[in-house]
Amino acid sequence: MSIASKQSQPLTCGSEYGRLQKVVLCQPQYMAIEEVINETQEQFKEENIESQRALKQHRQFSRLLQEHGVEVIELPPDPRYPEQVFTRDIGFTIGEQVFISSMATDIRQGEEKILKTWLRQARLSYSPLTSGSIEGGDILINGRTVYAGISSRTDDQAVAELQFRLPDYEVLSIPFDEKYLHLDCVFNILSPDEALIFSKALGKRERELLASRFRLIEVSEEEQFTLGTNVLSIGGKTVFSLPVNKRVNEQLAERGYRVIEADITEIIKSGGSFRCCTLPLRRG
Repeated sequence: MSIASKQSQPLTCGSEYGRLQKVVLCQPQYMAIEEVINETQEQFKEENIESQRALKQHRQFSRLLQEHGVEVIELPPDPRYPEQVFTRDIGFTIGEQVFISSMATDIRQGEEKILKTWLRQARLSYSPLTSGSIEGGDILINGRTVYAGISSRTDDQAVAELQFRLPDYEVLSIPFDEKYLHLDCVFNILSPDEALIFSKALGKRERELLASRFRLIEVSEEEQFTLGTNVLSIGGKTVFSLPVNKRVNEQLAERGYRVIEADITEIIKSGGSFRCCTLPLRRG
């Protein structure tokens, strides 16, 4: 589906696991590791991205989403933005508000303008965040609680602005080891009381806080590298996950989740997986 998607119901998002109804993607047509901006890219900078394989994998992912009843908006790829496939980072929906991120790295600044263009064409309002830097991969929602990762991409100043804009929400800062890029690379909410976690990336206070609120499924260091935490829930205890993360998928199945295995291993070479590639606009 193109940028000129049909207008439908109002946007709303109150969790990471409600039924996904509308989502923004962008095909990795110009995806490349041009400037190393995370640890994963460092590992693959010589090999780089095979763009045709990445495109094929992404198109299959998009088809699967649509087959499961999700309306897919595809922003137009722009050759200036080699990381544009990771639409999660350019904005996020909390309640009925779409917030526009303030991107931390030069190579990604400007991606958000394309999202703004679509929102204006669709006659949807949005709220830019202007204090410090903030990216959607660091923002996770569970009802009236927002977990905000403090990272090399998201800072305290921006999180303070987000709390000011959301007076009826509890916005919790979750600092973690910055080499893991975004919070959703080490922590991901699956249900009101279950979450995936790579504990090694978090401090004692953060681990204890999250353990007090969720039944945690531990991800190994090996499967963290292949982004085992970065699954995408589409509702009804159904999640997208990589086939290579066998132990994660087994643990999810043991807890009653339906796992849709899809291969986007070419895309994860740049440091993001299913959650990173999707910007939900509406969840039921």
